[in-house]
Amino acid sequence: MKEEKVILVNEKDEPIGLMPKMEAHEKALLHRAFSVFIFNDKNELMLQQRALGKYHSPGLWTNTCCSHQREGESNIEAGMRRLQEETGFSVPLEESISFIYKAPFDNGLTEHEFDHILLGKFNNEPNINREEVADWKWMPLEDVKVDIEQHPETYTAWFKVIFDKFYEHININS
Repeated sequence: MKEEKVILVNEKDEPIGLMPKMEAHEKALLHRAFSVFIFNDKNELMLQQRALGKYHSPGLWTNTCCSHQREGESNIEAGMRRLQEETGFSVPLEESISFIYKAPFDNGLTEHEFDHILLGKFNNEPNINREEVADWKWMPLEDVKVDIEQHPETYTAWFKVIFDKFYEHININS
């Protein structure tokens, strides 16, 4: 299987090239990414536990899904594609905020991403792809916030950054 390429960007999110995903993570180069946050009508966030076979952050809890845009794909198109691939459903998404973060991992790889936050609504059970997702759950935002404070080691680096800095932007019912 051909390795996916990520879109390298500058700090203004302007594309400056393509690179295989693993190479970009080895070199810690800034690239475009997205994080999808799906809420139900009770304002609970759908969390996913990353599959144990993932090359970084396996078994950690995080937002509903995340990945990288493909060349020529909008943030919304990418989010809807990946949401379908990981959770088995697709819903309309809206763009929220974006930010840059950098997180090194124990395996020598580094996420250095210009991350676009995408929000959507869904009230049913997902049909998760077990190669991508080990488990899932709905959780009220306030409970997520408390759990991150009490058990930060059980969450992905980017999810903690988003929750710490951008809580008010993802709390769509506030």
